[in-house]
Amino acid sequence: MAEKNGKWNASDLPGLAGRTAVVTGANSGLGFTAADALARAGAHVVFAVRDPERGRAAAARVDGSTEVRRLDLADLSSVREFAAGWDRPLDLLVNNAGVMMLPESRTKDGFEMQFGTNHLGHFALTNLLLPYVTDRVVTVSSGLHRGGDGVIHFDNVNLEGNYNPTRAYAQSKLANLLFVLELQRRLAEAGSRVRALAAHPGYAATNLQSHTANPLARLGMRLGNRLVAQDDRAGTLPTLYAATQDLPGASYVGPDGLGEMRGAPALVGRSAAASDPAAARRLWTLSEEMTGVTWELGVGAV
Repeated sequence: MAEKNGKWNASDLPGLAGRTAVVTGANSGLGFTAADALARAGAHVVFAVRDPERGRAAAARVDGSTEVRRLDLADLSSVREFAAGWDRPLDLLVNNAGVMMLPESRTKDGFEMQFGTNHLGHFALTNLLLPYVTDRVVTVSSGLHRGGDGVIHFDNVNLEGNYNPTRAYAQSKLANLLFVLELQRRLAEAGSRVRALAAHPGYAATNLQSHTANPLARLGMRLGNRLVAQDDRAGTLPTLYAATQDLPGASYVGPDGLGEMRGAPALVGRSAAASDPAAARRLWTLSEEMTGVTWELGVGAV
């Protein structure tokens, strides 16, 4: 049943018995609340996490069917290992894990950490798992995709000599939306019934903000978490809505409140840069070159 105000909430999730979902970063924050809600609705949920011990501790708190598998999105060999170990139908892939506004650093493969983790890791994972996906892929972006410079720095995506934590985060979240746009175009062109969608949580209080590079920003975010943010269960509603409701491919779901910071899930807009099909195709090509993972009519290949 929905709340009295008619707003959609987790109690409105359909029964998901017999369905399998993979949620990246499911051991904490929005990933955990999404995994927990999907499992409670009857899905078998795979916690795809960097630290299996923490993943098992989180899964033990869930009332439902779960398993834990190791996945480090900042290491393409780990992404390939995870995908190589998958051998059954997958109804739902939730690309949730991410890092936010870190000091400058690199992934194991030498990519700028935020672009490499938030975008490239999920790009590779999705393409490698696509042969098994039967329903949809949901990728978590952010309202901050409008921030930074508002563009993909195609000639310097690693932002060498031009690094700023906010710029890097905004670029990675813009990349998430362009990825969804081009993925949906390719799925439709291939005649696939699989849908690609995006969601963002608004301003949700999670531990993600505690890792930002700037001490003043961390303080501001702690205050914002107390005074403005909605909790993580409210923040995960757009992801759950995108994962289970009958929405068009390439839809973008976020909170319906002021500034999309909080509220019930609804279809929301995106920046012009996030709606650019030429940029989406260019990013896809660049991502194939950087990861070595290519599209072959829905089949990922290394």
